[in-house]
Amino acid sequence: MNKKYLIIAGISGFLAVALGAFGSHGLENKLTPEMLSIYKTGVLYHLIHSVLLAALALTGADKFKNTFYFIAAGIVLFSFSLYIYSITEVRWLAFITPFGGVAFLTGWVMLIVEGIKRKNSL
Repeated sequence: MNKKYLIIAGISGFLAVALGAFGSHGLENKLTPEMLSIYKTGVLYHLIHSVLLAALALTGADKFKNTFYFIAAGIVLFSFSLYIYSITEVRWLAFITPFGGVAFLTGWVMLIVEGIKRKNSL
């Protein structure tokens, strides 16, 4: 993996913090409590998975490229669908979210598999 993955992770983390701040300060009085909660769920998953992206990028190991892609896809599909859904309340956007969840789960399973294949301890 090269520096572009670390840059992507950094951008993702930056966006998670910026969108979290926007939600807390800009949307607090504009969204219903239920929609704000949905938005905050998107931020939480976005931020947690941005940290994972950074960790994967910092390993520099090519074996984590596909894991990185699945986690990144999960952020886009899961978190961004929740952001847009909570602001617009366009129902069909909520149907995209589970695909992001599956992408997250796939990425985590791929990480587990790499851990099982690992021959030495930390």
